[in-house]
Amino acid sequence: MGSESSNVLSPLEEEGLRGDGKARWYVVHTYSGHENKVKVNIEKMVENRGMQDLILEIVVPTEDRVEIKNGEKKIKTKKMFPGYVIIKMVVTNESWYLVRNTQGVTGFVGHGSDPIPLTDEEITRMGIEKVFIDLDVKPGDTVRVISGLFEGFMGEVLEVNKEKQVLTVRVSMFGRDTPVELEFGQVTQLL
Repeated sequence: MGSESSNVLSPLEEEGLRGDGKARWYVVHTYSGHENKVKVNIEKMVENRGMQDLILEIVVPTEDRVEIKNGEKKIKTKKMFPGYVIIKMVVTNESWYLVRNTQGVTGFVGHGSDPIPLTDEEITRMGIEKVFIDLDVKPGDTVRVISGLFEGFMGEVLEVNKEKQVLTVRVSMFGRDTPVELEFGQVTQLL
């Protein structure tokens, strides 16, 4: 009796899903200098195979840096994480296989065939995607700053902008009250 039930696959296993079926951000390791090539190759294969519902977005995070050479300012775009590509995808046997076998890819960050998704905090910190935070505060409430320059400070909320996900907080520094603008993710509400 026990052996019969072990042959029955769950609906997720039947579809070849490896996780919970939700799209998450994963980090893929590539040969250094092949990041953009890997991005283009995966995008082409996704389009050719009609897998847009499994592999949603591919990002090579970059940042612009100002370099001054011979008195001239030049803006250079540099890769933030050389040798890595970040992919938003639903991990199935098919999507995992496609990414894993793309030329230039050495593997997913994780345990072999079990990639580990990035946390919301990592996604926000890396600037890949803006994670909407529902912070239930109003002017007059007290908050504690949990990251950034004012970490550890407490202050009174003066203004809340839910669309921009920022709030103005009055923080007391060196005996004087100073209004500072903080992102929702930088504070925690005090009860």
